[in-house]
Amino acid sequence: MTESFIHYLWKMKLLDMLQLKTTHGESISVLKSGEHNTDAGPDFLNAKIKIGETTWAGNIEIHVQSSEWNQHKHQHDAAYENVILHIVYKNNAEAKTRNGVILPALEVNGLFDRNLLTRYEKLQSSNQPIPCFQLISRVKAVTIQAWLQRLMIERLEEKTNFAQAVLNKNKGDWEITFYHLLARAFGTRLNAEAFQATAESLPIHILAKNKKSLFILESLLLGCAGWLNDSFHDEYMLQLKKEFLYQQNKYQLTAINKQHWKLLRIRPASFPTLRLVQFAGVINQSTHLFSQILNAKSVSEIRNLFGSGCHEYWNTHFLPDKKVVKHNSALSKSFIDLLLINIVIPIVFLYGKTKGDEAVTAKALNWLDEIPSENNFVIKNWNQAGINSKSAFDSQALIQLRKNYCDNKLCLSCSIGHSILKSNNES
Repeated sequence: MTESFIHYLWKMKLLDMLQLKTTHGESISVLKSGEHNTDAGPDFLNAKIKIGETTWAGNIEIHVQSSEWNQHKHQHDAAYENVILHIVYKNNAEAKTRNGVILPALEVNGLFDRNLLTRYEKLQSSNQPIPCFQLISRVKAVTIQAWLQRLMIERLEEKTNFAQAVLNKNKGDWEITFYHLLARAFGTRLNAEAFQATAESLPIHILAKNKKSLFILESLLLGCAGWLNDSFHDEYMLQLKKEFLYQQNKYQLTAINKQHWKLLRIRPASFPTLRLVQFAGVINQSTHLFSQILNAKSVSEIRNLFGSGCHEYWNTHFLPDKKVVKHNSALSKSFIDLLLINIVIPIVFLYGKTKGDEAVTAKALNWLDEIPSENNFVIKNWNQAGINSKSAFDSQALIQLRKNYCDNKLCLSCSIGHSILKSNNES
C-alpha cells in the first residue's frame, strides 16, 4: 500500500462511498472531494464533507498509517490546522492539530476493490521500460489517442517555459529570442550553451547588416565562437580570420573561448564548425526569419528556409585545415525536422498562446502531424508494445509519456494506467 494509491482512490471516487464512516462510527458524506495539492501542505484543499449531521469545509490529509501525522510533525504545523478529515489505510494512532483538536479519521481498508491494488502492484513491480507493456493492448485506442493529445500539449508547454524565460530576458523581442533559441538548437545537447553564448555575443542586427554575404556571416560566427584564433594554412581560413579581425574591430565584438566547444563523441557531420557555417547559410537566405515562419502555410515552406548551403570549402572540411572526402555540407532533412520539433514549433505555439491566436497554436500542432515520427529507442519500445507512431505529434507525446510517467511509474496519473486499473480482465 502507498499513499499515492490512497490519493488515487479518493480523487477518482473509487471507495465505497455509501459505506464511509469515521473510526468512531459516524457516517461520512462527500460533498466535494477537494483539489489535489501537489505542493507543500495538506493533500486535498477546499474539500467539503458531512460527518454525522455537521457539514465541514477545509482540507484533507492522507497517510498509509495515522501515526505518520506525528512522524511528519503536522501536529506542530499551522498549515494543517484546517484539516477536517484524516484518511488512512490503517488507523494506529490519534492525530491532533496544533490547537489540540482530534481529527476524525477514515480508514479505507476494506472500502475498495482489492483487484485495483493487485493491478497497481503489478504495474509497480514491472521491470519493463513501459510498466504496462503486457497490458496496454486491452486499452481502447480512443483512450490512448486522447491521452497522447493531452501529453503533446503538456510537452509543448514544458518546452515553452525556457523560451518564455529567453523572451523575458530579451524584453519581448521575438526575432532576437528566436535567433538565440535557434542557435542553441544548432548546438544540440553538447554544444547548446556554447552556441547560445556565441549568438548572444553577436547581436542579430550585425548579422542583418551583412546577411547578403555568406563569407562575412561565416567569419562573424566562426570568429565569435572562438574558432578563428588559431594559425591556419588553408587560404579560405586565412581570409575568414582576416575578415573577422576587421569586423571585430568595427563592431567591438568579443569572442567566446574555443574551449567551450565539445568534439568528443560527436559525429563529424555534427561538428560545431560545420553547424556554425550551416547557421550562417540559414541567415544568408532569410530576412526576418521568425516572421517568415509565422506566415508559412506548411512544413515544406519552413524546410525551404533552412535548405541553403555553405561555402564550398566545407564540402571537403569538417574542421579548419583538415581536408576530408567530399560530402554534402547542407543541413540534412532529419536535422531540419529536429529543429522544427524542438524549437520552431514550440516558439510558434508560445507566440500563439501569448497573442491569444488559436489559429497559430493550431497551426503549430498541425505541423507536428506533417513531420514523420522520430525513430529512437523510446519509440521502438512503444512500437514493440503495439503503439504505432506515425508522426512527430505521436512520437513527441510518447516521449513525454515515457519520460514523465513510465520512467517514474506514475501509472496513477496516467489515463492508460487508469484504464488498466479499472479493467475487468484479471489476467
